[in-house]
Amino acid sequence: QVQLVESGGGSVQAGGSLRLSCAASGYTYSSNCMGWFRQAAGKEREGVAAIYTGTGSTYYADSVKGRFTISQDNAKNTVYLQMNSLKPEDTAMYYCAADPPSPHRSAGYCYTTQFNYWGQGTQVTVSS
Repeated sequence: QVQLVESGGGSVQAGGSLRLSCAASGYTYSSNCMGWFRQAAGKEREGVAAIYTGTGSTYYADSVKGRFTISQDNAKNTVYLQMNSLKPEDTAMYYCAADPPSPHRSAGYCYTTQFNYWGQGTQVTVSS
């Protein structure tokens, strides 16, 4: 059974930092697309960042570029989202997503793919 477990959310003031973790289990973690999404209250879900674990290539939404960093620890089957210079508009439920292994993908492809597996989410609240 595939499981994605997010952690690391919380409440911070604007300008602060948080690091989200997504621990994957129950499937082959190798050359996968993985991504972070968020959904603010009353808004549609949006992509934040994606990574192709086969190469480590990354892709970011314009709204977080330069502030957020997606990374991976293959030994731990874990993907991270380091969030710096947080803004109130970053407040949302953050979700991790993953796909089964697939060769020769780009992070840009990963950012737009329809992910098969989703975590339960972790709340991030940024106060001004």
